[in-house]
Amino acid sequence: MTWLFIIIIGVLLVVGCWAFVRHQRSLKLRAHLMQEAIRNHDFTFRLPTDGLLPGERAMQQTMNQLGETIRRQMNQNEVESWERLTRVLTHEIMNATAPIASISQSMLARNDVRGTPLEEGIQAICDTSRFLNEFVANYRKMSELERPVLANVALRPLLDDICRTYPGLDWEVDVPHDITIRADAGMLRQVLMNIVKNALEAGARKIVVEKVDDAPGGSSHDGQLTLYIGNDGHPIPAANRPSLFVPFFTTKRGGSGIGLSLSRRMMVQQGGMLELAEAQCHGCHAAFLLTLPSVHD
Repeated sequence: MTWLFIIIIGVLLVVGCWAFVRHQRSLKLRAHLMQEAIRNHDFTFRLPTDGLLPGERAMQQTMNQLGETIRRQMNQNEVESWERLTRVLTHEIMNATAPIASISQSMLARNDVRGTPLEEGIQAICDTSRFLNEFVANYRKMSELERPVLANVALRPLLDDICRTYPGLDWEVDVPHDITIRADAGMLRQVLMNIVKNALEAGARKIVVEKVDDAPGGSSHDGQLTLYIGNDGHPIPAANRPSLFVPFFTTKRGGSGIGLSLSRRMMVQQGGMLELAEAQCHGCHAAFLLTLPSVHD
């Protein structure tokens, strides 16, 4: 019996040591994955908490939430940086184009210019400077947004209203009717309209809108709600994805490059975010994630 007891104790010690070493390797792997994610500026990591001790589980949950907080702050800082840069650029562009337009108009009024080969060239200069000046002025008006007026908004009726605005599209809306969000209804409607407009310009015929619970920042535990808004239009080229929210960036002829950057700014002002979805589903070729503060009863 003594030998049997010793053998059992030995087996338990070996199994315990093996489990301890395996557990430590698992923790080391988690630390490595988070380190690599931070090194690559990817703060969307959400490592599972299964199989952890209570203290370790709490630490992992905190790290997951910290990564999401850093991601949101980086996105907000990016929007604010583009705002400051755009404000300076629009000011300088208007200062440069205003005298060009004025001088060219004066030149066109001169008798020694009318009917000469110079008239066509000066007219082109005048038209181009005027167009650029109007473009910058319009962008300045659009970018100088008023502060949002936040209120409790029933989400589903707002989405249904957007659906009725575009009856030619095939809509698939999977959002419960009892969801209430904290937002500026007018701003949110404008953001949704911009997303749908971009989808139509990409040849979309179907729009999918659904509530996502497992996206970064999409779980309800942190007071945020995430919507997946996808379409079956032309996919966004990989080379264009990093610049999609950069002001003035556009691949469309005649496009201004304002819509998505302005939409993201409106979402940030409301405490939310607009970003591209990495994974596609439901036959969609392009999709966005729209994050909003939710209201709990």
